[in-house]
Amino acid sequence: MEIACNVTRQAPLIAELVNLATAHQRGGASVRPLTGEDLTAAFAAQLGERTGAALRAVPDAGRRLGELAAELRQALLAEHPADQAGRINAMIRKYGAQPYLVEDVGQPFHLHFHGSGGTEVEALGGEFATALALIVDGYGPGRFGRCEAHQCEAVYIDLTRNGSRRYCGAACTARAKTAAYRSRRGGGTT
Repeated sequence: MEIACNVTRQAPLIAELVNLATAHQRGGASVRPLTGEDLTAAFAAQLGERTGAALRAVPDAGRRLGELAAELRQALLAEHPADQAGRINAMIRKYGAQPYLVEDVGQPFHLHFHGSGGTEVEALGGEFATALALIVDGYGPGRFGRCEAHQCEAVYIDLTRNGSRRYCGAACTARAKTAAYRSRRGGGTT
């Protein structure tokens, strides 16, 4: 199903935007959240060439991306499913997510949900809000979280079959496993 494939492409982008713009501790190190042109450049580099160029052309894109990241983080880390659904629904309305069919080169027609706000940031807002709604619908509301590694505040979106993800990425997973191993061996944690 293409919607699932679209969600699997969007989920890491959502987490990356939130982590670029809002995380203060990541992987055990202090990280200054990116803002302004720095945020725009870093996030645009994660997107395709055409989308990245369109994002860089948006006036005040960094501020807008920061606001979107804050909304996404609140939705991802909402404590109650009803609060989470309310935040996601509010974003869908705010960004005017509209479904439409697209035929990309080498791919059959598939759904996109760009927002109707006029800039690439609003388009991404609509797409990301809809992706979160589809994840809640298809996987359940418990698939978003904050990394459980020591001194990491990054977020993750868990699309694993069994819902077992607990860390933002491979580095934190490795650090946590190493710390657990050292603790079992009597060497303490680092």
